[in-house]
Amino acid sequence: MRLVKLRVGSLKKGETKLVSSNILTVKNFKKYFITQQGIVKAVNDIDFSIKEGEIFGLVGESGSGKSTVAYTVAGLYKPTEGEITYRNQDISNESKKRSKELKKEIQIVFQDPGTSLNPVRSINQILELPLQVHGLFKNRKDRTEKVKELLKMVELPEDYIYKYPQMLGGGERQMISIARALATNPSLVLLDEPTSALDVSIQAKVISMLIKLQKDFNLSYLFITHDLSLMRNVALSVAIMYLGKICENALSSDFFRNPLHPYTQMLLSSIPVLTEEEEKLKPKKVKSTGEIPSPVNIPPGCSFHSRCHEKMDICSKEDPVMVEVTKGHFVRCHLFK
Repeated sequence: MRLVKLRVGSLKKGETKLVSSNILTVKNFKKYFITQQGIVKAVNDIDFSIKEGEIFGLVGESGSGKSTVAYTVAGLYKPTEGEITYRNQDISNESKKRSKELKKEIQIVFQDPGTSLNPVRSINQILELPLQVHGLFKNRKDRTEKVKELLKMVELPEDYIYKYPQMLGGGERQMISIARALATNPSLVLLDEPTSALDVSIQAKVISMLIKLQKDFNLSYLFITHDLSLMRNVALSVAIMYLGKICENALSSDFFRNPLHPYTQMLLSSIPVLTEEEEKLKPKKVKSTGEIPSPVNIPPGCSFHSRCHEKMDICSKEDPVMVEVTKGHFVRCHLFK
């Protein structure tokens, strides 16, 4: 049993409680899209879970299916198959009829704040809207005070309530997006590459803010990114996606010390470093070859075999299954049958 901060019932900020339960569990989850080119298997039978108070990293290249996972958990898509459970409540079929309480509990921060914020609404109107929708404050004065509190929470001046998104920088707009997500006092926040659209100089500030808020308010994060090095210092657990499937899942401490899947090794070996000491921590150099295939035309057998430096005859014929190599360290590869 693990000691984490959990916000339930009468618990207040900073209090702790022993928990070992999952806030989110995903089982046999599939999401397919029908297009003119064929069926896109965006997410093709994955399993993972997020514990209360945990930051769970979901990493992969563009087109791997990461964002589809977040949008389905948020209720924007309905799963083709499988089960999504939030605190023991099956929410798989509630994309169109989710209760207001559930919508309050699960919030999402999108990748590009420039397109996720309404340009004709002031910051006050943007942050006030979720408060109105969920009936959290009955009068305008109280809502305005809450908006100012939210701005303070993300370290922006109170007078920003009079500004509009186009008047702000990219980092400031993303801070507004984060404040909007926190307006309903959620427990689970889905972060869909929250820093990838920002300048490098701003990314560190946004990441630090997200970590601080997670600790202060005992939040659980599904943190989606293509930046594997970022997860080393942020996430407790990491899962790697490739063409709609999870190929490796482990605690961060095990994951970076002993990467098992050839795709994971390829990603880690391509991370740029500044010192020889950092270079020694990386796995042996694995040349990155080819590009991720189209999800409409996934290779037979193991979907990674066309790029794999360890491929065997069986890899092009049979799709491997996920196995637990060491406690809590799972990998989907024929090398570990």
